Amino acid sequence: MGDENVRVAALQMCSGLSPEANLDVIARLSAEAAAAGAHYVLTPEVSIAFARDRAELATLAGPMEDNPALKRCAEIARETGLFLHLGSLAVALENGLFANRSVLFSPDGQEVARYDKIHLFDADPPNDRPYRESASYQGGTEAVVTQAPGFGLGMSICYDVRFPQLFATLANGGAGVMAVPAAFTVPTGRAHWEILLRARAIETGSYVIAAAQAGQHENGRATWGHSMIVDPWGAVVSVRAEDSPGLVLADIDPARVRDARERLPALANARPFSLSVNQGLS
Repeated sequence: MGDENVRVAALQMCSGLSPEANLDVIARLSAEAAAAGAHYVLTPEVSIAFARDRAELATLAGPMEDNPALKRCAEIARETGLFLHLGSLAVALENGLFANRSVLFSPDGQEVARYDKIHLFDADPPNDRPYRESASYQGGTEAVVTQAPGFGLGMSICYDVRFPQLFATLANGGAGVMAVPAAFTVPTGRAHWEILLRARAIETGSYVIAAAQAGQHENGRATWGHSMIVDPWGAVVSVRAEDSPGLVLADIDPARVRDARERLPALANARPFSLSVNQGLS
């Protein structure tokens, strides 16, 4: 990481089924972030369209090539002069499934990096309908660290936050800031969201930027929101508690990453080990 502080923003949204309407929200909030001095903005998971199921995805999501949503995001990056990190959108694959894909654009509108969500959310949250992400999506296989303005950026999406090994890999690969775009359910968000984000920050001595979906969506789902930015010592430095769209801002200080990792060098102290399962004496 460099030595200059960098202002970053997490955008909170309540994405519906209209890509055009959702992109208008991204454009408006990105302009607000740029006016507030941000150089990097992160949008939530499924920012472009929050579909009900695979059939609806097929009507809303296209391939990467000539994708109108990606073209619009590139325009927003150019217009605002921001590193625009599209938290994720569904991308149609040739096998009939979709990739849950995160894409980072530079201020000149060029694609800098992309990441496909590795860990797919197949779960039965309490007091909610079951989720079977693997019925529609193909999981990624590669962790990604890229360069944003003044810092190494580790890319993740939502459910990935429950897998500490991914974040340790990103930190060891040069990331001092972790992006966590998400669409957490209300029950799991209430119980685990902030705890998980702070844990990943503490374990890796990294900033965590978490941009969340929030509120009641057209697809019938409800999401927890509480977009926030966490510092490398695990303190929440900015949070949006309201369900409404908006943004949270914070300054990334590279010295705080170095200081946290020097004070508690958990990454450097990690050692490989084997497992012995003791069945007891016979």
